[in-house]
Amino acid sequence: MPLSRDSALETANVLSESLPYIQRFAGKTLVIKYGGNAMTDKALQAGFARDIVLMKLIGINPIVIHGGGPQIGQMLSDLNIESKFINGMRVTDSRTMEIVEMVLGGQVNKGIVDLISRAGGKAIGLTGKDSGFIQAKKLFVKHQSESMDTPEQIDIGHVGEVVSIDTSVLKVLENSDLIPVIAPIGVDSEGNSYNINADLVAGKVAEAVNAEKLILLTNIAGLQDKAGNVLTGLSTLEVDALIADGTIYGGMLPKISCALSAVNAGVTSAHIIDGRVPHATLLEIFTDAGVGTLISNSSQT
Repeated sequence: MPLSRDSALETANVLSESLPYIQRFAGKTLVIKYGGNAMTDKALQAGFARDIVLMKLIGINPIVIHGGGPQIGQMLSDLNIESKFINGMRVTDSRTMEIVEMVLGGQVNKGIVDLISRAGGKAIGLTGKDSGFIQAKKLFVKHQSESMDTPEQIDIGHVGEVVSIDTSVLKVLENSDLIPVIAPIGVDSEGNSYNINADLVAGKVAEAVNAEKLILLTNIAGLQDKAGNVLTGLSTLEVDALIADGTIYGGMLPKISCALSAVNAGVTSAHIIDGRVPHATLLEIFTDAGVGTLISNSSQT
């Protein structure tokens, strides 16, 4: 549907105000982890797709990494397969891994590609198994019960961590009009498939392609202090201090660790933003205030 006159004028004004940012990031690669409400709310889905298409149109190279935990859980429930978790990680036997691949590499991935297509862009769906571009290994989880003196290493099946990223496929796509949409499934040297945390994959991809930004969409306003205020403009040293004093704990630690690893490896900045906010990705990139937490390495200039 064509834009109304008022909508067209509003869009023109926004783009005019964003011109310095557009010029700054033209030709840069942004890695975006897509998850949370932004991935399940219909209006937010459509807005996210339009934002990604706009980035590509103005010369930014977006790479989308998606999750799919709720969708996997629903499919397992529909098939009467019990979901078990240890330290927040899904125990993934061979049958469960088949479902994971079907949901992430098929249902969810193709759905995002379709969203981008309907928004006027061109996307290509990938998993880390395609050309083996995400090499992985089994992840063992440390677990300690009250009766144990030391934690034990637990094998939770086809759950993995990234060993390496082959960027050749992504480099080819960077110079095309195609937007990569990646399911976080890796493969080892023997052909075994692994389900990998999408935040972790996004961080490692950002490191491998030397991205300008790593953006993690979440269901929270950002990293918060003990009073509930959103913190931003943080250096890696400040984040380390927040971990040490207990401000950052629990489920936020893996996400923060991913962001820290990325900026320490050369990614200019990492952003933890509220995916419940319409057009959160563009607001974070093209406004001074942003909509979440920005982390950068103060030693990088």
